[in-house]
Amino acid sequence: MVNVPPTTIERSFLNGNFTRKHSKIQCKNDRYNTGGNLSTDAGLVLVKEFLHSIGFEQLMEGTLDFQDDRLAPTHLNESILEQLIFQLTAGYDTDSSANILRHDPFFQQMLEKSALASQPTISRFWDRISESPNALMQLQALNQAMLDKVRIQRNTTEMVLDLDSTYCDTYGDQEETAFNTHYQTTGYHPLVAFDGLTKDFLKAELRSGNTYCSTGVANFLNPLLEHYNQTVPISAILVRADSGFAAPELYDLCEEKEHQYVIRLKRNRRLFKMAEEFVQVGDETEWSKREEHFYSIRYQAGTWKHDRRVCIRSVREADELVFNHEFIITNLSDATSAERVYQTYWKRGTMENFIKEAKNGFFFDKTDSSHFLENAVRMMVSVLSYNINNFMRTLTFPEKAKGLQIQSIRLRFFKIAGKLIHTGRRMILKLSTHHVYQEEFFHILREIQSLSW
Repeated sequence: MVNVPPTTIERSFLNGNFTRKHSKIQCKNDRYNTGGNLSTDAGLVLVKEFLHSIGFEQLMEGTLDFQDDRLAPTHLNESILEQLIFQLTAGYDTDSSANILRHDPFFQQMLEKSALASQPTISRFWDRISESPNALMQLQALNQAMLDKVRIQRNTTEMVLDLDSTYCDTYGDQEETAFNTHYQTTGYHPLVAFDGLTKDFLKAELRSGNTYCSTGVANFLNPLLEHYNQTVPISAILVRADSGFAAPELYDLCEEKEHQYVIRLKRNRRLFKMAEEFVQVGDETEWSKREEHFYSIRYQAGTWKHDRRVCIRSVREADELVFNHEFIITNLSDATSAERVYQTYWKRGTMENFIKEAKNGFFFDKTDSSHFLENAVRMMVSVLSYNINNFMRTLTFPEKAKGLQIQSIRLRFFKIAGKLIHTGRRMILKLSTHHVYQEEFFHILREIQSLSW
């Protein structure tokens, strides 16, 4: 070992070199990157154990049947899909990462292969899957099979189904990309659905960038409601959405399936006039104090089949003279106060965090391909990766760690130095002795191994 005083160390990263002044230590490119059978992602053993526990390979066999005309392929489609899930979970968003990871000893051991799929193989996989009939339906079926299995494990019978749309920018001439006047950019406008109670990603659908929020929402939602009514009975489902989804077709669907809904309405002249009738101003009004009132009325728009309950929230800020009015349409009974309806709707704000994690953590908005269907398939693989992480976090993490985002989870539990040791009888994974979060790590591992499905 060369001892160099800290004050004499200078670092230079010119041309890929690392140099220490007053010593003869030099690292050029990967010439001295020969630490042995090491991995920086050894913590992914937790993900491997969880996938084994949930029976992921069996679920793939039961739901996936991609068209494949290759003769004696080296890498099966299911194996490549699992590799991509591991890469996304570890934070590697580019296909080219596979060119290095395919030789990572831990990735090889997790996928039980001497060498993983390379970037060209993965690119051909995207092309092949996007051309396969019903590929998106099969991936959604796989996602739903995992959701059902975990829901039984959680033993939950209630669901808050949060609807929303988000935006994915594009930077080329991708199929069906379009300019969106609201976001003032060109891209895609996917429709998403989460469970507001568990953070599970229920469904996603890629759409053209100029598609309005609620376009096709009934066709998007109906299969989910039918599934949870029949296959996995849920005692109560509440559909929650913002004003972009204030559409009669959505109200009619929820009422037909006998599910409750809380959806924000856009303000119009008739509603504003009705809300103003509740405003009472007396001589004793203290204008220096803020006022907030909640009301409930029956209202029928021209396109509605019948009248519905609308809740009103009227707010006058301190030192202001006029009230601002907000409106929510719901089929919750009058026994639920208007204030309680608003409190239920406000909890929908957490969904924005779910979408951000799917985008920033699992690259849900990645639109590298020029083909629409290929981008849609990429999106669904991100959904699978998001859910696997969320299942693991909610079922096995210590209580104080259940609120962690994926970036923190990677830092604490996945990005761990490890080395594979081959003996005559077995293979041993040795982790860093000085891993700060090793107590929580082994707690999670024990919890995964104790799961019974």
